[in-house]
Amino acid sequence: MKLLKMIQQFTLCIAMMLLSYSNVAFAQESSIKIGFVNLERILIESKMAKEAQAKMQNDFGAREKDVRDGVAKIKAEAAQLDKDAAVIPEADRIRRQRELAEHDREIQRKQRELIEDTQRRGAEEKSKIFEKTNQVIKSIVEQKKLDIVVQEAVFAGPRVDITNEVIAALNSK
Repeated sequence: MKLLKMIQQFTLCIAMMLLSYSNVAFAQESSIKIGFVNLERILIESKMAKEAQAKMQNDFGAREKDVRDGVAKIKAEAAQLDKDAAVIPEADRIRRQRELAEHDREIQRKQRELIEDTQRRGAEEKSKIFEKTNQVIKSIVEQKKLDIVVQEAVFAGPRVDITNEVIAALNSK
């Protein structure tokens, strides 16, 4: 009986220690400061991203127009060839088909090169933006004494969202 009472007291003591330990652990966990950054918004709303987009449009706009015009010209030539196919000699029709196929290959090559160049340049510009964004985030982390900043989340409340601050800091530089 005395042994049973001692075991109960010992168990109660252990339970109280565990409970107080969990309160201390919970108190430590609740002091963690978290921040969230929406990189997609930064790539859309920041002045740096808008300038990069405008620069790319300026650099590649003429080539895009050239490719679009070439595609339209090939379609017009193909339509004309279809219309004239019944009345022109077979040798001329075959020659025009070859020329049309050659023009089509050339336009497709230009289109592929344009896509590759724009993707490469886009990746370079994003890299510059992300590098600058990371510097800004580090300064905000130091300023607000954040413990962790996440870039992807299922949900992030406005209390932890620092995206507006990051965009404002990027726009001010």
